[in-house]
Amino acid sequence: MFGDMMGMMGKLKEAQKKVEETKERLHTVLIDEESSDNKLKVTITANRTIKSIAIDDELLQDKDMLEDYLILTLNKAIEKATNVHETEVAAVAKEGMPNIPGMDMFK
Repeated sequence: MFGDMMGMMGKLKEAQKKVEETKERLHTVLIDEESSDNKLKVTITANRTIKSIAIDDELLQDKDMLEDYLILTLNKAIEKATNVHETEVAAVAKEGMPNIPGMDMFK
């Protein structure tokens, strides 16, 4: 029984390490999002770090519109990034998880 426990702890540590490695890798996964009329473009990583924002000059004339565009476009990008992030991390965590009752939070 104790041997099993040790084996599980090893597996858990390995799974944790894989999750960390995946999170590192997600820093290099870029997600581009743009407004429907291409006046605003944002690029963020799958870890939801903003890398770049490109704003059309036309939007600079209208502060309220620019703010709306930023909110909408950034939220869409963050949503996509979150999906990629969760899918990747869940896949790695699930793969490395021994079947321990009560560990469903990783699924």
